[in-house]
Amino acid sequence: MVKRKKSNIGDKTHFETKAVHAGVKPESVTGAVMTPIFASSTFAHSSPGNHKGYEYSRTQNPTRKALEESLAELENGSKAFAFASGVAAQSAILETLKPGDHVIAFDDLYGGTFRLFNEIKAKSANIEFTFTDLNKNFSKLIKKNTKMIWIETPTNPLLKITDLKRIARIAKKKKILTVCDNTFATPYNQRPLDFGIDVVNHSTTKYINGHSDVIGGCLVIGKNKSLEKKLSLIQNSVGAVPSPFDCFLTLRGIKTLALRMKKHNENGLKVARFLKTVKKISNVTYPGIQGHKQRDIAQKQMNGYGGMITFLYDGTLSEIAKFMKKLKIFTIAESLGGVESLIESPALMTHAYSNDKEFNQVPKNLVRLSIGIENAEDLINDLKKAFKR
Repeated sequence: MVKRKKSNIGDKTHFETKAVHAGVKPESVTGAVMTPIFASSTFAHSSPGNHKGYEYSRTQNPTRKALEESLAELENGSKAFAFASGVAAQSAILETLKPGDHVIAFDDLYGGTFRLFNEIKAKSANIEFTFTDLNKNFSKLIKKNTKMIWIETPTNPLLKITDLKRIARIAKKKKILTVCDNTFATPYNQRPLDFGIDVVNHSTTKYINGHSDVIGGCLVIGKNKSLEKKLSLIQNSVGAVPSPFDCFLTLRGIKTLALRMKKHNENGLKVARFLKTVKKISNVTYPGIQGHKQRDIAQKQMNGYGGMITFLYDGTLSEIAKFMKKLKIFTIAESLGGVESLIESPALMTHAYSNDKEFNQVPKNLVRLSIGIENAEDLINDLKKAFKR
């Protein structure tokens, strides 16, 4: 178990209670139960250099501090850093590397992550990336300059699962930093730090906020003073921080995270089981159903399987687009993790950038669903009707 700071509500508190209370205390002046939006760019000093812990909102802001403390507790971490987006958070942890360093990354990643690696960091920072299936023997790819292993589990969009404890064990022997994008799982379903991972990354835009009205990201680390100092410097120096209003909205979303994830998990399983019966599609992928290649790993390290489902549609991209347009409840949109159900074609949308390049694992006829918290029967009926039309 990772070492972490003492919780203000008790270390043995259940997740549902942490989601409501972690990092949040009644405001000292008014007693406001919800953390206020501290919309101030700067803070007064009683005398030069003498202040109450806040100087300038890029460096620190009370609303952002509450969010960061909440995120750290939800992931069983010691310190969290909030950013203006998920890829801003990813860029920040990559800033800890030096030119010439080598990163081993999963061969199935969010398209924006791959773009950040290949188009920005590889070219401007001279960082070397190797993409591989981390479920295979990746140890042979480790070199003297390998400084980081980058994980997604479940991956986006193929929903691969990988053994976090195994990767952490191999990495620690070689003193390699491990980073896990936990966006699809959320800390409700999976807490990578508990399995020995060094850094957890989230696009808080997704399930953490859960209402499709904020862009945000974060990094959460265990007790590591050296890394904490580096990330504090990067966060402040680069300045890709969220506004107090965005922090406020994300804090609000966190309060219902446990309730929402329970429903996402339930609906995801029901819809996945229905899709297995549809003749028009194949290769239904969901970690919670029979047939998933890494289901045994998922059962060991996850408490639930989330709301993300993929399948292969028997048809052309044009036919897939027509099918999607027939849906009434599902919205055609990028992103995921909101209360509403979404559908997308990675080949036409989120992974269009990488579809004809080196990173081309995603089948063109793959369809991705983000299952919301609506009534599962209504979602299944919507899909049934669209398949029939």
